[in-house]
Amino acid sequence: MDRMMNTLKEVDRWILGVLKVITIVVFILLTILITANVLVRFFPVVSLHWFDEIIELLYAYLVFYGAAALWILRGHISVGDWIEKTIPDGHGRYLYRMAIEVLVLAFAVTFLYYSFRLTVLAQDVTNVFAIPKRVLYSCMPISGVIMVVYSLRNIVLEVIGLLKPQET
Repeated sequence: MDRMMNTLKEVDRWILGVLKVITIVVFILLTILITANVLVRFFPVVSLHWFDEIIELLYAYLVFYGAAALWILRGHISVGDWIEKTIPDGHGRYLYRMAIEVLVLAFAVTFLYYSFRLTVLAQDVTNVFAIPKRVLYSCMPISGVIMVVYSLRNIVLEVIGLLKPQET
């Protein structure tokens, strides 16, 4: 059992590492491109007619892969933390967190369904580079799968915590 848990933790680290690298690289590219666009407006030496297309792609990847990374770290829900602190330690907290995770799972499944549908139905291409819109939209179902898997993991962890004998 320990070997399997260590393997799963290693997979978690690997997925999180890939998402972090993607997010950091995309952020750096966005910074460079936006800076270049500002400079080109003051010193019009080249045309960046393709700028909007690439920025749209990079922002989508930044937002959705960044959200998936936060999902793995459980950094996506923090608004309700003050409610959890009012609940006494024990089963109540596990039930509260499980209820939150079930709601989060419902959102993630809905997001996955509609993003997958959008990606599959997209037939057009971008104007300048003729990149299929599916490439642009692909980050949504991929991050949706990650969100669903980790929401299920979080629910399982809360169930395990609920079934564990409580120390008094």
